[in-house]
Amino acid sequence: MNLDLTFFSWPVISGFLLKGLYFSVFLTVVATLGGIFFGTLLALMRLSGNKWLDMPAAIYVNGMRSIPLVMVILWFFLLVPTMIGRPIGPEYSAIITFVAFEAAYFSEIMRAGIQSIPRGQVYAGQAVGMTYGQNMKLVILPQAFRNMLPVLLTQTIILFQDTSLVYAIGAYDLFKGFDTAGKNFGRPEEAYLLAAVVYFVLCYSLSYLVKRLHKKIAIIR
Repeated sequence: MNLDLTFFSWPVISGFLLKGLYFSVFLTVVATLGGIFFGTLLALMRLSGNKWLDMPAAIYVNGMRSIPLVMVILWFFLLVPTMIGRPIGPEYSAIITFVAFEAAYFSEIMRAGIQSIPRGQVYAGQAVGMTYGQNMKLVILPQAFRNMLPVLLTQTIILFQDTSLVYAIGAYDLFKGFDTAGKNFGRPEEAYLLAAVVYFVLCYSLSYLVKRLHKKIAIIR
């Protein structure tokens, strides 16, 4: 097989890849923020000690974590428009699906982070008259976020890799940009090879930064 990478130039990057990269990064950021927000709520529900809160949260988290992401994307994209009677578009489908799916994973990360805080911290907050909500907001959650920051960032890197799955519903992400460029120039093999290299470089670089951050946090502890 003769590889020809001469087609890969700035016009290809600006015309095909940047649009996809913007959406992949946007989807990663929105899904991370939304996943952490709703995941934290799910974690608090599971740790509340109230079975009416714990049980629905546990069912949701365990159910989502048991289903492949691509299946959730396809189900939402195909079934929800049928239920509401109008299409919602691949980009909106991807955003909603990723937030809902990642919330389950971030929930378990946050639950582990909250449980890693010594019980003495909880008792100290109670001793000075803090309510459950104040204790979580001012004492427990800030420490849990700091402890779990490397894990949260690692999950974000995995999330960025998973954004390529929106290709299944036609959303224009980074992988779709490479695929479109490869088909337009008749070099699909080279395009897929370059896509793999770009994903590897981006994710490896981010993983290296996370390792450095993890070492700094360990020193602070």
